[in-house]
Amino acid sequence: MLENVRTQIEQLIARYEAEKAENTRLREELHTWEETGAALRKQIKELESEIETRKLTEAFSGGAATDDVRAKVDKLIKEIDKCISYLEDA
Repeated sequence: MLENVRTQIEQLIARYEAEKAENTRLREELHTWEETGAALRKQIKELESEIETRKLTEAFSGGAATDDVRAKVDKLIKEIDKCISYLEDA
């Protein structure tokens, strides 16, 4: 009976060590995926910025997205005006 308990304890310890190693491996894999996700989010932002730049370039050269650009420029001007009014009130 004592030998049976000892065998079970050894099996439990072996399973614990295996699960611990798996946990470490999964944490490392998660870290890798998080880094990949961060890199992809950065790339998305860069591509979105490039798209905006191209839209502006196209608008100023007489392209089809002129209304969109004008709306964005108007929005930016309004935001700048708000900031100026906040500074004047301060």
